[in-house]
Amino acid sequence: MKRVAIVDSGAGNLTSIFNALKAIGAEPYFWSSAAQAIDCEHLVLPGVGSFPDGMDRLTSSGLASAVVAHARAGKPILGICLGMQLLADHGDEFKPTQGLGLIPGRVTKLKVESSLFRLPHIGWNDVTFRSGTLTKGLGASADFYFVHSYVYEDPTAPYVVGCCEYGAEVVSIIESGNVFGTQFHPEKSQAAGLTILRNFLSVC
Repeated sequence: MKRVAIVDSGAGNLTSIFNALKAIGAEPYFWSSAAQAIDCEHLVLPGVGSFPDGMDRLTSSGLASAVVAHARAGKPILGICLGMQLLADHGDEFKPTQGLGLIPGRVTKLKVESSLFRLPHIGWNDVTFRSGTLTKGLGASADFYFVHSYVYEDPTAPYVVGCCEYGAEVVSIIESGNVFGTQFHPEKSQAAGLTILRNFLSVC
């Protein structure tokens, strides 16, 4: 069984991701302090709320630098929803905020016609894949569950391996070396989401 650390910065319900990882045979545990040893190779960074609050929680707990050190040591990390956004260089939600700097991108508000597309973007959407590690075995596309209003601004960036449409092209999956992210919630996306998590655990 692979040990998987789930970053717990004190916000959000982490039970779903814990249970999903257990369901695919992993041994997840919550990692809530930089002083706590990370006795695993794989790290999952979930997140709910705003970009500034997410970074404040990670920074004040000392987890931000520890997460970056884990990734820069070449160990696999998966950001989910806000956790994926926090991997970026910068976020523009409420105020300009520096992110973890593991992905050279900026997170901005999803620009859609308000009379046609409500924000936040909530519900199931079909993600079309480019070549990537997380999507192995899923074919050309699959449905996943989203809850968000902010997105990576450049869907043409080389680290983007999956996008959906919601009034605009929405960056949905990113991969750069050992750094991975999903804008959707794989733990709430049934069989396709579990495949994403299995593929992440297969990364060495």
